[in-house]
Amino acid sequence: MRLKIAVVFCFSLATLFAQSQLPQADVEKVRGGNLTIQPITHATLVLSYQKKNIYVDPTGGAEAFKGLAAPDIILVTDIHGDHFDPKTIQAINTTKATLVVPQAVADKLPPEMDKQKVVILKNGDNKNVEGISITAIPMYNLPEVADAFHAKGRGNGYVLNIGGKNIYISGDTEDIPEMRSLKSIDIAFVCMNLPYTMDVNQAAEGVLAFKPKTIYPYHFRGQDVNTFKTLVNAGDKNIDVRVRNWYAAAAK
Repeated sequence: MRLKIAVVFCFSLATLFAQSQLPQADVEKVRGGNLTIQPITHATLVLSYQKKNIYVDPTGGAEAFKGLAAPDIILVTDIHGDHFDPKTIQAINTTKATLVVPQAVADKLPPEMDKQKVVILKNGDNKNVEGISITAIPMYNLPEVADAFHAKGRGNGYVLNIGGKNIYISGDTEDIPEMRSLKSIDIAFVCMNLPYTMDVNQAAEGVLAFKPKTIYPYHFRGQDVNTFKTLVNAGDKNIDVRVRNWYAAAAK
């Protein structure tokens, strides 16, 4: 009987650990130390550098970030629920966090939120936040029509400069001219999710236009990212395509 109880107890602990375990993080050597890239889920990730933590489109509640340090910067790209989740922002420890958002997101922030800790960027704006250069990049659907899922100017993609590396976060976009014309991108996170953004073929064409050194397909629910990798490397074998499990929690 005792053995049975012990086995059940150990199994319960293992199950609890598995449920709280995050996908494996990547570590990049950059100037001044290491950049840790932690996938969370779908469009959500955490970047950590010199004890600064950047939460990108935090969703999933506080449990999704269990074991991670509190954010110093929170980036939000757009108003949709898979990018902007006020309940998650309120659930995590935002005591020292600056929120960087487009105006459309700022308009929807809960009234009790400290507006002095909110930085509003429109497409093309640049701001230094906590020593990190942040540039807002357009993100939108093609063709540009009034009823598009993502209208030009509403949301932001972002280019961050961290430790001398340029990091592009696409947000919800298609392979727009502004993405294609990006220069000197070291690490990119590019979406592919029909019908809201683009398919793997269009995403691969866009990536081959601006040629980041490393590309993470993210926000790809329902898309074949291995085909994306094949297409990109057929066009440029030097691009490091990193396919990671952004849906680990959903699979449990």
